[in-house]
Amino acid sequence: MTLQQEIIQALCTKPEIDPQQEIRTSIDFMKAYLKKNTFLQGFTLGISGGQDSTLVGKLAQMAIDELNEEEGKEKYRFYALRLPYGVQFDEDDCQDALRFIKPSIVYSVDIKEAVDASERAMNKAGLHISDFDKGNEKARERMKAQYSVAAIHHSVVLGSDHAAEAITGFYTKFGDGAADLMPIYRLNKRQGKQLLEALDCPPHLYNKIPTADLEDNKPAIPDEVALGVTYDEIDDYLEGKEVSDEARKQIEGHYLKSAHKRHLPITVFDEFWK
Repeated sequence: MTLQQEIIQALCTKPEIDPQQEIRTSIDFMKAYLKKNTFLQGFTLGISGGQDSTLVGKLAQMAIDELNEEEGKEKYRFYALRLPYGVQFDEDDCQDALRFIKPSIVYSVDIKEAVDASERAMNKAGLHISDFDKGNEKARERMKAQYSVAAIHHSVVLGSDHAAEAITGFYTKFGDGAADLMPIYRLNKRQGKQLLEALDCPPHLYNKIPTADLEDNKPAIPDEVALGVTYDEIDDYLEGKEVSDEARKQIEGHYLKSAHKRHLPITVFDEFWK
């Protein structure tokens, strides 16, 4: 088995999908989790205005609406969080995403004060945080806020990680990579777009250039620039297609270097560290 085949198997990706079927799969998955864990009363997710959180947010609200209709009462809620660091450059897209999702409840928590306070505390101790590391601080502060809201409302934290992020490890460990449920984990980037098209999402939300926008000195740097490979190449690889040697080397390099992100904390009983 080639490494490409091993990765495809590990990430459970498919060369083609039926968008309506995948929508149903994600919704049923989330509904089943709440039904099994009866102490839970909903979902929590940060909405960034990008493709991935827009998709997961919409699917989550659909799951909530179906559960409430089945119960005959407003038992469950979807808590959508806006988590800007000060003023977000694409705030209009965020608001468009929220109008598309129609969440049960929306909260806005500005993480700037908390992140800057952490940076000042580190500086006071004689430690300097690089711009890159501060970006990871932002991602972790956002996840911390999501877990706080989830605790308040007895809800479960959703993640928007998908196969094209998982293969590259393009997320912050214990930041946006930390969540309880990953409803679109099996999908690649273009397949996520197919689901949003099927859901009648405004096209500008899934056609926009993907960016993590975490670094102050590199505002809105495109994901594809940071990764050194395009999402089309990553998606082709995940679908079992041929890609250039350069793209393959880059993708597989990211996968091998980021293996620790896809693994639970390692113990002496794990083979992973040997």
